[in-house]
Amino acid sequence: MPPEVSYPRVLSAQPGWQAGLGIALALSGYVLITSIVTASVVGLGYLIQRPNLPLADDRAAAASYQNPVGFLAQSLSIAALLLMCWALMRWLHRLPLGWLSSVRPRLRWRYFGLCLLMAAVVLYGIVAVTALTAGVPIVWRPQPGIVAVLLVVALVTPLQSAAEEYLFRGYLLQTMGSFFPSPWVGVIFSSLLFAALHGSQNLPLFVNRLAFGLLAATLVLATGGLEAGIAAHIVNNVGAYTLAAFTSSIADLRAVRSLSWADALTDVAGFAIVAVVAVLLARRLHLPTVTPPTERSQP
Repeated sequence: MPPEVSYPRVLSAQPGWQAGLGIALALSGYVLITSIVTASVVGLGYLIQRPNLPLADDRAAAASYQNPVGFLAQSLSIAALLLMCWALMRWLHRLPLGWLSSVRPRLRWRYFGLCLLMAAVVLYGIVAVTALTAGVPIVWRPQPGIVAVLLVVALVTPLQSAAEEYLFRGYLLQTMGSFFPSPWVGVIFSSLLFAALHGSQNLPLFVNRLAFGLLAATLVLATGGLEAGIAAHIVNNVGAYTLAAFTSSIADLRAVRSLSWADALTDVAGFAIVAVVAVLLARRLHLPTVTPPTERSQP
């Protein structure tokens, strides 16, 4: 492990072919793993539930989150990318997954917990203030199967959110850092890919997701780890899914393909506030942003 290097340069001492192969495997694995896990969970759900409709129709309903199995399948398929990141680090780079967590190498739990609490206060506070100032009452209309949906949100959504951070702001940032001395190449590449893989979307929604990716990646550079980005991602996704489950449905949320500029800028402002406070917290805790001088000096 190179001593005293920033997070994106953790893999810089390894041959370039390993980083190149890792990027190729990660991107192809994303497609294969999400497809296989989704199809397997949906198929198993069909066998267990035996709904009164053809398998093709059940798969279509699952793809649009019309049933909890579809939501579970998609969430598990993304969460499974954590295993892919572990496998790539373990077998290709011969390093523990902890080097994707932070420069120490582990998830710094105290900092993560503080960021989780702070992000919840900031992001949920903005949602509450926006709803009150807009004068639009929230209509509570729980969707069918809400208990199953909330279980998925509570148990799987945090893993799904973490997996996206480990892949986009973790593995891709470090492998790109093996080729380019400037970390901003990896920051921009991973953020553009993250936003594009969310599917069809209008420009404000794309900018919203791109801005989140850029801020989360910048947090990695500023804090030396994934903790703040994971915390913000979990809070955002859990909040969005929970609110949708109680007021409309997860299917309605998944069907969103457009966002107004006002809503996009409000979201980005919230993420920016979280990012600024997260950096201040990291400095307050004196978190290291580079690897230890030698491997033996790791705390």
